[in-house]
Amino acid sequence: MQETNRIEYKQELTDDLEKEVVAFLNYSEGGLVYIGIDKRGNMVGVSDADSLQLKIKDRLKNNISPSCLGLFDIILEEKEHCNIIRIIVASGSEKPYYIRKFGMSNRGCYIRVGSASEPMPTQTIESLFAKRTRNSIGKIKSANQNLSFEQLKIYYNAAEISLNHQFAKNLELKTEDNAYNYAAFLLADTNSISIKVAKYAGIDRIELIENNEYGYCSLIKATKQVLDKIELENKTFTKITSKERENKRLWDPIALREATINAIVHNDYTAEIPPKFEFFRDRMEITSCGGLPQGMSEKEFFEGYSVPRNKELMRVFKDLDLVEHLGSGIPRILKVYNKDCFQFSENFLRMTFRTSIDVTPQVTPQVTQVVNILFEEMDRVEMQEKLKLSDKKNFVKNYLNPALKSGIIEMTIPEKPTSRIQKYRLTALGEQIKDKLNVKVS
Repeated sequence: MQETNRIEYKQELTDDLEKEVVAFLNYSEGGLVYIGIDKRGNMVGVSDADSLQLKIKDRLKNNISPSCLGLFDIILEEKEHCNIIRIIVASGSEKPYYIRKFGMSNRGCYIRVGSASEPMPTQTIESLFAKRTRNSIGKIKSANQNLSFEQLKIYYNAAEISLNHQFAKNLELKTEDNAYNYAAFLLADTNSISIKVAKYAGIDRIELIENNEYGYCSLIKATKQVLDKIELENKTFTKITSKERENKRLWDPIALREATINAIVHNDYTAEIPPKFEFFRDRMEITSCGGLPQGMSEKEFFEGYSVPRNKELMRVFKDLDLVEHLGSGIPRILKVYNKDCFQFSENFLRMTFRTSIDVTPQVTPQVTQVVNILFEEMDRVEMQEKLKLSDKKNFVKNYLNPALKSGIIEMTIPEKPTSRIQKYRLTALGEQIKDKLNVKVS
C-alpha cells in the first residue's frame, strides 16, 4: 500500500511527527500515521514499542495546540512478524491546529495536500481561525463550580488508572481561567442532565408503557445504566427448526452498543438536550442532538472518518474502554444495518433499528397458546384456567418458562419472581407475534 492523502509512513519516530499529525488534524478527513513502515510500504518494525507509544502520546499532548487529546489513538499492531505503531488522527473542530513552539504561522500550521504535509497559507490560517468552534463543552464554564468526582474516580480505579490531584486539568475539565467547564459538569457526581429511555406499546408514541430516566449523575454512570437497560430490552428468542434450536436477539448487540455510545459521546450538549432512546413494537430509535459535524459530508460519515464533537468526553470514554478507537463505531454498525437506518437533519441525528425477525414460526405451539390468551395482565392461576390446564408443573415447564425465556411475556414484578401478586403480560415482541398470528379478542 502506498502513501495517500490519509496515510503517512515513517520508518522510525522522527522530529517531524507533530507536523504530520497537525496536517491530519487540519484535514477534513483526518488520517493515519504508521511508524515502522518505510516510504515504499515495507515492514521494518519498531523496538521497545511500549516506551515508544508513551513518548508519542507525550509529544502530541505537549507540542500541539489547541489540545488534541481525544483526537488521536495509538495502537500497536503486528504485521509480517513486525511490531508496527498506528496513530489514528481525527479531524479536529478547533482548526487551525499548529506546532506550539512555532505558533499559528506557516511554520506551525500544516495541511494535507495529496500524500504530503504542506505549510498552510496565511489566508487559510486566518480564515480557519475566524471560524474556529468556540462554543464547545470544553470552553463553556459550568454554572456550578462546586463539583465532586467520586463516581468518575471509581470508574478510573476499576480501569486500573489512577487520578492524581491534577486530574481535572489533565482530563481538560477546566477552562483557560481554571474554572470547571461543561464537560466537568457532565462527568460530575451531580448534574442536571438525564437521559430518557421510553417504551411504547405499539408502533407510534400514543401508548407509553414505560418511561425511565437515567442521569443527574456522572455521564459515565448514566451511560452504563442506559446500556444495562438496553441489554435487558434486547430479548433473546428461540427459533426451532427440524435440525436445531437457534437463539437470536431482537437487535445486534454490538451494533446497538456502538450506536448508544456514539449518541451519548457525540451529542451536542451545548443545546442542553440529551440523547433519547425509544423502544417500539417493531423497532428501536436513538436520537441525538446535533447534525453532522461542521465540514463533514454524509459520505465521510459512513466511511468512518472521525470528527469528535466532544473530545473531552471521547478521551474519558476511551480511557474507560467504552470506546474502542476513533472511527470504529459507524463501520461496526454498517456491518449489520444499512445506511437507511440513519436519518440526518440540521439539528438531530436519528438511528432506527428494526426487528428483522419472522416471529410466527419461532415459537412452540404451547407458547402460541399463551400469546392467544394474554390480552391483559394475568397471574399464573388465571392463565392456567384460561388454558384449561390443571397440572401446574406442566404449565410452568412447557408454557410459562419458555414464553418468559424467549422474551414474549414478562413479569409485572421482575425483581420479586415469586411474589404472590405476580402477574404476566406480553412484551413488545409478544405484541408483534400477536399481530403476526392475527389473534382476535373473543
